Amino acid sequence: MARIKSAVKNIRKSGRRNLINRSRRTRLRSQMKKLRELVSRKDGTAARKELRATLAVIDRSSSKGIIHRNTAARYKSRLTRQVAALGGR
Repeated sequence: MARIKSAVKNIRKSGRRNLINRSRRTRLRSQMKKLRELVSRKDGTAARKELRATLAVIDRSSSKGIIHRNTAARYKSRLTRQVAALGGR
């Protein structure tokens, strides 16, 4: 257990950040799972609508440091291609 005041504070801060980051990571994964489910069911119109929301969540996650920006670009590229293959854009 930390004894120094600043170390104790840093432990508190990291605990709070951990909860926030965990919820953001969960939101990202859930959103991507939802879109992939629509793609697997070949529901083009719903997938196009969901793609917009998913890309926004991916961008937000990248800017908040939840995922690396190259990882975000890779996710966006793959999901966009999958939706386009359904006869999307």
